[in-house]
Amino acid sequence: MAMSEAHHTGGCLCGAIRYRARGAPVSVNVCYCSQCRRQTGAPMPAFASFSDEQFELLSGAPATYRSSSSAVRQFCATCGSSLFWRRDGARELDIFLGTMDRPGDVPPPSFQLWTAHRVPWLPAIQGATDYRGDKAGSQS
Repeated sequence: MAMSEAHHTGGCLCGAIRYRARGAPVSVNVCYCSQCRRQTGAPMPAFASFSDEQFELLSGAPATYRSSSSAVRQFCATCGSSLFWRRDGARELDIFLGTMDRPGDVPPPSFQLWTAHRVPWLPAIQGATDYRGDKAGSQS
């Protein structure tokens, strides 16, 4: 099946929240920022981004937490699974790759964000563009 026809399903640990994303992701990335690390408990959370038109929430209602002045994070209020990240005003949703049923079906990350905060023992991902901050150049 071509990536443009692919269906990516996933959900939280307890199964209360399920989703589907259709087609190829807009992008795939890894983020090393302290907020992503703290939310997930992992040193390098990865995301697949899909446009709003590609995404469908199948069941459940994620809880929302405003983690900064420009973005919200969504998670399962029952089991705590980190699910989604969205920049204010964006027409796409970043899905935590670890919540996908088959995360290996999406392409490898094409970029890495906040590499200035990467844990020193983690190697850079070959072939992925490094951004010391976010893609807009912010390093705060």
